[in-house]
Amino acid sequence: MSGTEKIKQALMQTFSPTQLDIIDESHLHAGHEGAKSGGGHYVVHIVDKAFTGKNKVQRHRMVNEATQHLFPAVIHALSIKAQTPDENL
Repeated sequence: MSGTEKIKQALMQTFSPTQLDIIDESHLHAGHEGAKSGGGHYVVHIVDKAFTGKNKVQRHRMVNEATQHLFPAVIHALSIKAQTPDENL
């Protein structure tokens, strides 16, 4: 299973997103010190009502908690855009 699929699986177990996009940008970081651990660089855009009433830091913590078991073997760096359905219009 690819890193993208593992991240998707972890997020789907925690959230019920109306949108979930995961982009593997590892190729942009080839030779980077963190890439030696095998972990990749990913961008996540997730839309879920669970983020309602939460600020940006709280949302990022929620996503990081859902994926923490994937660090550092699968994920070295994770860029997160977490929105509510109302914000994603």
